[in-house]
Amino acid sequence: MTLRWEAFLEEVRERGEYDTPGEAERAARVVLALLGAHLVGNVRAELAARLPETLALILLNPLQAAEPLGPERFARATAAWIEGATETTALWDIGAVLSTVADAAGDDLTGRVLLQLPPGYDLLFGRPRPGHRP
Repeated sequence: MTLRWEAFLEEVRERGEYDTPGEAERAARVVLALLGAHLVGNVRAELAARLPETLALILLNPLQAAEPLGPERFARATAAWIEGATETTALWDIGAVLSTVADAAGDDLTGRVLLQLPPGYDLLFGRPRPGHRP
């Protein structure tokens, strides 16, 4: 089921404790643009189908990544794209967006997304693997 734009952003806004929907939208756009560069094929298309159209298009037309970014570098890249962000605030942004994405995707699709990503992204999605401690 696809989340509506307003419902998706409201969920991100609540999880990220943002003051405005605009802050939530900015975080969602940056995080999904970076995430899209790491996903390929049916998994990326299926995930896009579960997102509001605007965000689906961002996921399907990502920023280009020269190599897969581990979680720490993903946070640094996110911070670089969000004005005034630090790596710490970027982790907050990433968690707010990716946990909302994971809920929209469901456990099966989220598991397949995580298989395409470097180790450690399970925590960014709010889906720590059993026995995995930060």
